[in-house]
Order: sequence, then structure tokens, then C-alpha cells
Amino acid sequence: MLAAALTGLLTSLLLIDGLGVNLLLCAVVAAVGAGIAARAAGRRLRAWTLVWSGLALALLAVPALYEAGWPALLSTVWAVGLASLALHGGRRWSGVLLALPGLLWQLVPALGWAREGLRGRGGNVRGRVVPVLKGVGVAAVLLAVFGALFASADAAMADVLGSLVPSLEGGELPARVALFVLGLATALGFAHIAAGPRRWDRTRVRPGRARGRMEWALPLTALNLMFGAFAVVQGVVVLGGGESVLERTGMSRSEYARQGFWQLLVITVLTLVVVAVAKRWAPRGTETDRRLARLLLGALCLLTLVVVASALGRMWFYVDASGLTTLRLWVLAVELWLGVVFMLLIAAGLTPSAGWLPRAVVLSAALAAAGYGLIGPDALVAEQNVARFERTGQIDLRNVRGLSADAVPALDRLPGDYRTCALGVVAADLENAGPTPWYADSLAGARAREILAERPPADRLTGREYACDRVGLRHEFTLGG
Repeated sequence: MLAAALTGLLTSLLLIDGLGVNLLLCAVVAAVGAGIAARAAGRRLRAWTLVWSGLALALLAVPALYEAGWPALLSTVWAVGLASLALHGGRRWSGVLLALPGLLWQLVPALGWAREGLRGRGGNVRGRVVPVLKGVGVAAVLLAVFGALFASADAAMADVLGSLVPSLEGGELPARVALFVLGLATALGFAHIAAGPRRWDRTRVRPGRARGRMEWALPLTALNLMFGAFAVVQGVVVLGGGESVLERTGMSRSEYARQGFWQLLVITVLTLVVVAVAKRWAPRGTETDRRLARLLLGALCLLTLVVVASALGRMWFYVDASGLTTLRLWVLAVELWLGVVFMLLIAAGLTPSAGWLPRAVVLSAALAAAGYGLIGPDALVAEQNVARFERTGQIDLRNVRGLSADAVPALDRLPGDYRTCALGVVAADLENAGPTPWYADSLAGARAREILAERPPADRLTGREYACDRVGLRHEFTLGG
């Protein structure tokens, strides 16, 4: 209860200013509470618990390192899901997939669980908690009195205390109360799971009714033939013997390579759905049926890898021609992960038992999310576009003007008006945001403020707008970008 209350207090005091180191601090305190509950329930630490917990902590480091909002949100959601999976456990598809959002179903029951626990322990809790609360109250009074005296006596000490103590404003009270309740409920939810996890592995999912061999195998065979034809065409074009094919399309080789990425991405996702549905309704009465299912589904997965490779190659040519953007980087990461999933499906089809597959798929997704966040997508996009400018003298400033503070070190290398235009939006956003407390800042954000303080892109917003006009980017400049 003390750990949960401290989590709620930290959440209300720190998270209102934004994400940063504070999210990691709140998570560590909540993890301590869950660990205490697990130990009291006699649970043992398992290898997969350490794996999921370590990945969750790695994901929570993303907001402390980088400023971009989308990677921070993705990492936070995945971290919460992996923490729930670490406490629930699970190895079957039902156990793994239902454990990821398991915290959501524990938020309200955990409050009742904590209330009943306090009511049952009555005087024992009062004897332990009341002295602690009294000590905290006395410490707060002493720190407030002596802190005020030290701050008034020394300007440097006042600056240090001002950066350490969160600002409390009356208008923020409803938001802080909501954050306190959220932090308290989240910590109690994790503790409730740790004390008595729901065994989602026991959820039985009935297999689909097996279809007839022809009813099932004929569509898959036709689909394999279509995928095979696509693979042959790709091989002909890539190996240089497809001039006649290109003549019929009316495209150059570079135009052909850059065309159709999004369609191939959709094909990859739809194929994954087809494999899941076909596996559910595949005939399995005899060894011949099971062997035919493995053969057709394995061939489809193998041919899908050709589609994945073709999609990645097309996006590579597109990036080489037009530069990298955050959207292009994101879909590249998704396509790479889908390729890994199909390789795992092929490996599962070649092994006697595929009980490892659910955790392997979730592990690959978590590693992909962690890798995407930890590389700093905005910083990577800016670095690639600036390197391309240094190599060719060409840059599409629309690819970099909407990036976060993570991109500032790379964009700082651009010359003159290019630098002023590229940094205009992020400089305006940082100016509007004002000073950021240490607990809500990131490493990249602090570095960006340092660079822009030393070399501001322009003294006036109109100067930044004219700089974009001079380098050929016509737009309407706004404070929000």
C-alpha cells in the first residue's frame, strides 16, 4: 500500500509536466510494490519473468532518452503490456495475448482488494502506517521551512531547489488528482496480479471445424501459384533479364522498384490472416492431412518472404530517391517484423512441437518496439536526410521540419537558410514550451536546448519563414508547425 501510494504521489507531482525520467521512477516504485505482493504470495521468479521485465524497463528508457511523442507512446504501451505478461505468465496463445492487456481488467478489482486488505488488518495497519505518515508530515514541514530559508539566503541554492521541487498551481489540481488515482490504481493493479494472477492459459479455444481436403487445399494451392508467379517475375526483373517485362509496364527500372510498396505491405498482413484462418480450419484427421497442411502453409509462408523482400527493396529505392521520413521508417520496421514472424512460422512448421511460438512472436514484437524506440526515429530520419544533402546537395525539407528535438544535432549541420528553415518549427515549439524540469526532460531535449541556445536559427519568426522561401519551400509558418 505504501508503494502504491508513493506511485500515485509521484505520478501526480511529476507526470503532469510530461514524460521523461519521471515515468521510469514511477515504474520502479510500482514494481517494488508488485514484488512485495508476489513475495508475500510465495511466487517464485522465473526466467521469462526476467525477460519480460527487462524489456519493459528498456522500453521505459525511451522517453528518458528521446523527445519524440509517437515512439514514447508506443514504448509506454508495450512496457505496460509486458509488465502485465511478466506477472501473469503464459505460454499458449490465449495466455500470452490475453495477459498483455491484463492490467486493464485489474484496475477496479485491485481497489476493492486493497480496501478489504486494509479492513482485515485494521489495527496492525494503523500501527504501521500512522507513524510513517506522521514522520512524512514532520519531514515535509521541516524541509519546507528550512528550504525556504536556504533559498532566500542563497540564489544558487534557490535555483537548485526550484529545479528539484515540482511547481504546484491551483488550476492543475483536478489533473493532479486524476493522475494520483491513475498511479495508485495502476500500482495496485500490478500488485493484485502479482499476488494472484489469472491463469489465462486455462482459457480453452476450440479448434475450428475441419474442412474437406479439396475445400481447404484448392484455394491455398491457387494462392501459392499466384505468389510463385510473383516470385518468378521479381527474380527475372532483379537478375536483369526483365527488359521485356519493363517495356510492357512502361516504367524505368527505378520507377518499377519504387512502385507498389503499400500494396505489398497489405498483401503481407492479409497473408498472415489467411495462414491463421487456414490453420484453424485445416483438415487434421490423418497424417496425410496434417502433412498437406504443413506443406501448403509452409510454401505460402516461404513465398511471402519474397513479397517482404520485394517490399523492403522498393522502399529502399524510394528512400534513396526521396529521403527518409518517420512514416517510411515505421512501415519499414513493421515489414521487417512481419518477415520475422513468417520465419518463425516456418520454423514452427519444421519442429515437432510449436509450443514456443506464441512467446517467440510476442518477444519479436517487443524487441522490434524497443529497437524502434531506442534508435531514436526522428534523429535517424534527420541524420539520413542531412547525410543525403551532404552527398548530393538535395534535401526535401518537408521530411525534417516536423521532427522533434531529437533531430536538432543532425539538422544543426545544415548550412545557412537550410538550417534556419529546418529548425524553425522545433525552435518555436521549445520556445513556447518554456523551461522543462529535469524529471520531465529527456537527454535529447536537453541537448537540443543547448544547441539552440548557442546558435538560434533566427531572432524572429518571420526570419525563419523567409529562410524557407529562399530555399524554395513555400509554406505558411505557424507556431505549432
